[in-house]
Order: sequence, then C-alpha cells, then structure tokens
Amino acid sequence: QVRLVESGGGLVQPGDSLRLSCAISGFTLSLYEYAIGCFREAPGMEREGVLCISSRDGGIYFGESVRGRFTSSTDNAKNTLYLQMDNLKTEDTAVYCCGATKGLYYSHYICSSDGIAGVHYWGKGTLVTVSS
Repeated sequence: QVRLVESGGGLVQPGDSLRLSCAISGFTLSLYEYAIGCFREAPGMEREGVLCISSRDGGIYFGESVRGRFTSSTDNAKNTLYLQMDNLKTEDTAVYCCGATKGLYYSHYICSSDGIAGVHYWGKGTLVTVSS
C-alpha cells in the first residue's frame, strides 16, 4: 500500500524559507519504482507540478515558476523526499502535496497536466501560506 505523508507547511513572510517533507511508504524511493513529484494547488488554480523525479533515469524537473528558488533532496534511509523552498513569494501560497505514479516516466512529463492527471497516489497535502 503506497502512502505519502507531507509535512513542513506553515505561515511565512515573503523572502522566507520552508522545507517540506514527503515521507514515502509502500515503495523505495531510491529504486525509482515510481515517478514522484511535489505538486501544488492554489485556490481557483489548476494543480501545478513543482518538482518531479523521473522513474526512468532519476532526472529532476522543477516547474518554471519555482526554478532557481526551490531545490530537492532525498534521505534514502528515511525514504523521504524534501523540497527546500527559498525566497518564497506570495504566489507560492498553495496546498502542496506529493504524488506517485507507477511506471516509467520522464520528470517533465510527470509535471505536465497529462502527467498530473495520471498520478496514481496522492498525499493529503500541507498548506503553505506566504503573506506579509
């Protein structure tokens, strides 16, 4: 049973940083059995791919709106994916959730609208609010 649990959200000011965690059970992150990503959904907006990791080659893709500000890391011992978010902006306010897709996919596809529609498992999400 695949389970994704996000944590680390909160209320911060513009320019601040947050680190989100996505704890994974049911598959091993380092074996690339699933493509995995962090996605966000703001009120009135479509779900957007923020960070996606390919199950084909481990390649990493960041959404255009966060590129240069967000980075990722993994802890294989904890089977956890981290999203480091720096220089946060008000437009980063959203519910952030993890998603996992069984099969072989490139990272840019998982972050696309087609890829998002095909995600098999979703976490419940964590709210990030950036406000002054």
